[in-house]
Amino acid sequence: MRDLLQYVACFFAFFSAGFLIVATWTDCWMVNADDSLEVSTKCRGLWWECVTNAFDGIRTCDEYDSIFAEHPLKLVVTRALMITADILAAFGFITLLLGLDCVKFLPEEPYIKIRICFVAGTTLLIAGAPGIIGSVWYAVDVYVERSSLILHNIFLGIQYKFGWSCWLGMAGSLGCFLAGAVLTCCLYVFKDVGSERNYPYSMRKAYSTAGVSMARSYVAPRTETAKMYAVDTRV
Repeated sequence: MRDLLQYVACFFAFFSAGFLIVATWTDCWMVNADDSLEVSTKCRGLWWECVTNAFDGIRTCDEYDSIFAEHPLKLVVTRALMITADILAAFGFITLLLGLDCVKFLPEEPYIKIRICFVAGTTLLIAGAPGIIGSVWYAVDVYVERSSLILHNIFLGIQYKFGWSCWLGMAGSLGCFLAGAVLTCCLYVFKDVGSERNYPYSMRKAYSTAGVSMARSYVAPRTETAKMYAVDTRV
């Protein structure tokens, strides 16, 4: 059961880290709404903005100014949160690989490998926090901005909604939470399951031999009454 939980957590951790990295470095955090009058699809990411012509499919991208230039608070905070989530998720996934039983790293130390998996789960849980905060806050800000324009009957020629990159950020963050929960909670429950088979055969044999020899060498002391009874029986 413990091996199955490790593989399930590894599966979610791999795709979650990938989703977070792809979300951070793609350009479709904001996309123009379907009710706009534009004949092209505009996507805004955290680093550049791309426009795709609806007729010929030509795609052009413009990078934002330097990171030291003045940018909206939403953009700067989301960048910081997503980069932090990327680093933590990647570190958690690599640590989890070292804790898998199929990986020949500390094969004779099963409890240390369990602790490594616990550290990986904790890291993944922490990684999910900045990821979900950054993606959800970005999506809510886009929705609030669009709703306020509609509420005040302001039409700027194009309106935006959050795109698939933002969805990837949310999915990757939730996957990190799920993988971390499996490693920190479920795996802890089954930490003693199968621990007997993880010990090397020589250690188990030595332990059993030592136990038998100690049992044989131990002789309970006889009381005086028992000695007299033994003498009477022989007579």
